[in-house]
Amino acid sequence: MRSQIGLSTLAMCALTIGALAGPGAPGHGHSHAEFSAGEPGNPKRPAQTILVIMREGDGKMMFIPDRVEVKKGGQVRFLLRNNGELEHEFILATTEENLKHAEEMKKNPDMEHDDPNARRVAPKKSDEIVWRFTKSGQFEFGCLIPGHREAGMTGTIIVK
Repeated sequence: MRSQIGLSTLAMCALTIGALAGPGAPGHGHSHAEFSAGEPGNPKRPAQTILVIMREGDGKMMFIPDRVEVKKGGQVRFLLRNNGELEHEFILATTEENLKHAEEMKKNPDMEHDDPNARRVAPKKSDEIVWRFTKSGQFEFGCLIPGHREAGMTGTIIVK
C-alpha cells in the first residue's frame, strides 16, 4: 500500500536527493541522465545476474553479498530477495546521496520509491532492478528505512 504524502514533502525529497537525477523520470521526478551510478538497464538485453539477499538477525540487518564488483558498461540484473521478517529497501547511489536521502527517510519513514534505482521489498518477497553501470568508481546500495542502515544494512559496488 502506498502512503499519501504531501506536495511539500515530495518537493523536499526531490531537493534532497536531486543529485540522483533531474526532472522527468518516475518516482521523485528525476531524469535518468544524472543518476550517479549509471542508468536504468534494458530488461530485454543480456545482463549479469546478482542475487542479493536482505535479512535481519542477531541484532543486525544485512545484504548478502555486501560487496559486488562489476565491469564498467556492464548491465546487471539485481535479483532482490527479502528473507527477513521486516520490509527492506535496495537503493543504489553514492554513499553521500544515500546519507542525505536517509535523513529525509527519518522525517518520512513510509516514503516509497518509484525510481529505477530503488525498490522496497516486503518480507518473504522478491523484486529486481536492471542497471547499466556507465561510470567507474565505488557506489553503495543501502536500506534507508530508519534504523536499518544504522544496523549495518549497506553494501558496496565497485565498477572497474
